[in-house]
Amino acid sequence: MAPQKLYAGAKLRELRGRIGVTQKEFAEKLGVSLPYLNQMENNNRPVSTTVVLSLAQEFGFDVTELQSGDEARLVGDMREALADPIFSGTPPPLTDLRLAASNAPALARAFLELHTAYRQTHERLSSLDEALGREDSRLQPSPWEEVRDFFHYCDNYIDAVDRSAERFAAQAAGDIEAAARAALTEVGVRTTLSDDSTIRHYDPDTKTLRLSRTAAPATQRFQLLLQVALIKHDPLLEATLDLARFQSPQARSIAKVGLANYFAGAALMPYVEFLQAAQTDRHDLERLSDRFGASLEQVAHRLSTMQRPGAKGIPFFFVRVDPAGTITKRHSATTLQFARFGGACPLWNVHGAFETPGRWLRQLAETPDGIRYFCLARDVSKPGGAWGIPTRRYAIGLGCEVKHARALVYADHLSFDDAAAFEPIGISCRICERQNCPHRSVPPLERQLRVDPNERGMLPYQVD
Repeated sequence: MAPQKLYAGAKLRELRGRIGVTQKEFAEKLGVSLPYLNQMENNNRPVSTTVVLSLAQEFGFDVTELQSGDEARLVGDMREALADPIFSGTPPPLTDLRLAASNAPALARAFLELHTAYRQTHERLSSLDEALGREDSRLQPSPWEEVRDFFHYCDNYIDAVDRSAERFAAQAAGDIEAAARAALTEVGVRTTLSDDSTIRHYDPDTKTLRLSRTAAPATQRFQLLLQVALIKHDPLLEATLDLARFQSPQARSIAKVGLANYFAGAALMPYVEFLQAAQTDRHDLERLSDRFGASLEQVAHRLSTMQRPGAKGIPFFFVRVDPAGTITKRHSATTLQFARFGGACPLWNVHGAFETPGRWLRQLAETPDGIRYFCLARDVSKPGGAWGIPTRRYAIGLGCEVKHARALVYADHLSFDDAAAFEPIGISCRICERQNCPHRSVPPLERQLRVDPNERGMLPYQVD
């Protein structure tokens, strides 16, 4: 396979702006002519090997950032937005979307924000009886989606929070739970166990933290650390939120809880120690769970955040799906992007995890763009802890591109050279180009349909 050319104009412009030099000065430091740099910054030329080396030597730049997943994310998100029936004309070709994502990422994000605003307005109008007369009926994005996109485009890695949690873990000297309790005691917080179904409740007036007695030990540890983040590291969380510039107080509040969760996971599984253990144990989630006192879901989620510049782990995707197929958590450091709206592809093994409780499912999969992945899936049950409190059931999925699969113990004895072993999966039916999928729910956006009343195949139409 021929090596893929690297176009990273937006990243070069971003780096030049970050260090505050002119194009001429930047070109001199990289050892290229000004016209050549201009062509690279506008993606008319690929980034040469010489420039990649100069970026690392002159600026200490982590060259792996040149191949970040932002472009793939933007392309996937734009294709899904363009699947909206409002765009009735011929959709832009994929090459145009890639050009927009690489040359004008800010414009691409503005388009996505505009479509999200339109969709919110459309949903509001569809329930006009509830919207009329309300003061909060102004146009604004969903706070939940705004926060989701914040973590999505940060590569699910928040450096300042991650390093702060790592320092806290280092001071814990191996007993993170004792350190968390001591940190709370230091500020006058009393911790108790309760028989309530509420997992965590903090009363700021009495400075009392109540944890559910029925919660798993890993969950109790996690909630202790989350409370430490909210109380002891509040200035750091607030400063991070200031930089994010959320559009509503609700989004800021949701993001603050998300950052506190991030701190808890990073303290429970500190970056360098966890990365070394993951590599040593060949990413065996159960061994990592036992070693760090974390749940399988917490371990899988943490693996998807290992994107520290200069010390990156395997780029994983992570997803959590409920029994109805709705994605409740999603993140991808790979080129695989999940549908922003609706469920996941039914051909993906994460849906089958509900049928095989307590077992890891392995799958070799290939997306329509020809990229091959190794996928893991397993069910996760969260008991209510008492009669009458329902058990919450989810399935978690974790995976990476096949080129990284041999670093996982789960990939042993699989045949990666057999093309027939890879199952076809997609992202969303509207942007999936497969013509003969028996599970297709709606026609693909970029294909013409033929309907023959005298013939019926797997679908009531044929895709050209």
